[in-house]
Amino acid sequence: MDAVRVALLREVLAGTEWPAATRRFAGALRSSVAAHGGGLLLVGTEEYEPWHLAAHLVDEAAWSGTPELSPTLVRHAARPDDPAHLAVGLGRLAAARRGETLLVVTPDAVGAPLLEHVHDARRAGATVLALDAGTVANTDLRSMAHDALTVPGDTDLDLDTVQHLVSAAAGENAVPLPRGRRRFRDRLSRLADQLTAPPPARW
Repeated sequence: MDAVRVALLREVLAGTEWPAATRRFAGALRSSVAAHGGGLLLVGTEEYEPWHLAAHLVDEAAWSGTPELSPTLVRHAARPDDPAHLAVGLGRLAAARRGETLLVVTPDAVGAPLLEHVHDARRAGATVLALDAGTVANTDLRSMAHDALTVPGDTDLDLDTVQHLVSAAAGENAVPLPRGRRRFRDRLSRLADQLTAPPPARW
C-alpha cells in the first residue's frame, strides 16, 4: 500500500480511534529501535509469518532514513538454504538481548513455545511489542508486552490493514513540525519524495 492509499485510508478512518492508535503504537516502535539501537526482531506464529510487514518496514527504513526500522524476520520453519533474509530461525529469539526490540504480530493464538521465547527475550532485556487480532488466548502475550495494539474482531478493520497504517506511521518524522503552511509543505514534500524515489530491493 503506497503513501497515497495510506493517506486516503486515514481520511476514511478520521473520527475513529485508529489513526491515533496506529500512530501511537508506531511511535513506540520507532522510539524503541531509535533509542536502543539494538535492532528489530519481527516474529509471527507457525501459521502466520508477517513477511509483508517486514517488507514495508524495510521500505520505510529506506525512505525515512531510519535504518533501525529494518527488521530481522524470525521464522518458525527457516532453512539454511533459504535466502539470507528469510533464513533466521527461532534460535535468534534465544539470543535476544537488552537494547533489541521484539515485535510479535499474529492473527491467531500464540502457542506456549513462542510465548516462552518472548518471555525469555523480555527477561534478557529486550523491549517486547505485540500487534494481534484480539484473540482472548493472547492475554498472556499482551500482558508480557511493554506496549500492545489489538484489533478487535468486531471492527471493520483487519490486522493486515492495521499493519499498513503502523508501518507507514513508523516511517514518518517523529519530530513535531510547526502548524500551518510549513507543516503542509513538509508533508507534501515528503510524499513527493516517496512517490518519486526508486523502491528498495523487494522481498
